[in-house]
Amino acid sequence: MFKTVTKYMRRSPYQAISAFLIMTLTFFAVSIFAVLTILSVRLIDYFETRPQLTVFFKDTVSRQEVQDLEDKLKNTNEVSSIVYVSKEEALQIYREQNKKDPILLDLVTADVLPASIEVQATKAEKLDDLAGIVKSESIVEEVVFQKDIVDTLISWTSAIRKIGITIISVLSLVSLFVILTIIGIKITLRREEIEIMRLIGASNWFIRMPFLIEGMIYGFVGAVLGWSICVAILLYVTPTLESFLKGISIFPLSPLMLLEILALEVFAACFLGMIASYFAVLRYLK
Repeated sequence: MFKTVTKYMRRSPYQAISAFLIMTLTFFAVSIFAVLTILSVRLIDYFETRPQLTVFFKDTVSRQEVQDLEDKLKNTNEVSSIVYVSKEEALQIYREQNKKDPILLDLVTADVLPASIEVQATKAEKLDDLAGIVKSESIVEEVVFQKDIVDTLISWTSAIRKIGITIISVLSLVSLFVILTIIGIKITLRREEIEIMRLIGASNWFIRMPFLIEGMIYGFVGAVLGWSICVAILLYVTPTLESFLKGISIFPLSPLMLLEILALEVFAACFLGMIASYFAVLRYLK
């Protein structure tokens, strides 16, 4: 049966190539948006598990004044943790982050860096209240409000998901109609052969099966090629993105996760190819 399918595919190579290309494009898009969704979720998780409110103090502040503010925040019962970072600790963090750039290390001393506290709220919606409290304090120089970052990332992820679903839906429909048309043309070209098979007693499923297998082959090859191109691009850009996102560990994606994506795509692609072929068979082999 498989030899028969490949023989008929070789007889019309341009149609086969067209089917492979559209399926490859479809599942390349699926792979890209799957990877983007996973990375976006990881990025959101990273910021949600980090101090959501960072409060930088003026140089003249004393440790007691900072302690009074910490107590004030804890009394709201909206804080899960507060971590004090002194000037010296801030310098150590700065040196660790820039250890590969000695020029930057020479330019900064502990006196230049401000002391700070890192505040984790019990719930994200409580950040507005906590930010209002610290901003009213005269000892506070600046407040970094990470809730804005998380909200922005969530909105980006939502937009990426909607765009991805739209593009994938359109490409899937195009793939469906392309394969339906190709299989329909092949059925028309083989009409005499099919009539002979019917006359010698071949069952409907025996006649239909090669077309269904052909559609599944288009889907399988397209999914593997689309996934492979996406993974190749991902491996190429990962070092650059890791350098850009210093300290934010969202890479690498595990091989097991990538293989799970491939398995899901292969299943979906084979199903899509089979359904397209099945509709073509129903239409032309009544």
